[in-house]
Amino acid sequence: MSFCSFLGGEAFRDHFEPGIYACARCGYELFSSRAKYEHSSPWPAFTETIHEDSVAKRKERPGAFKVSCGKCGNGLGHEFLNDGPKRGQSRF
Repeated sequence: MSFCSFLGGEAFRDHFEPGIYACARCGYELFSSRAKYEHSSPWPAFTETIHEDSVAKRKERPGAFKVSCGKCGNGLGHEFLNDGPKRGQSRF
């Protein structure tokens, strides 16, 4: 599954089939469906990445990082600290 489509809505927001979400540009593994959960945002939400180097992060503001593919630099969105489904978890 390629991640992320910015035009015309997000195709995988309500998709909960088992699988791996990969970078749309280079195919690098980013997130597992096991880390996906329902959230009110218009984008898919995940609690963690597959690999430690799946994403690169740059602090954008307190509590939020700009996130890109760890392999090719493709922009993916954000990591919001302490906004996951459980206390202390992030939301990607």
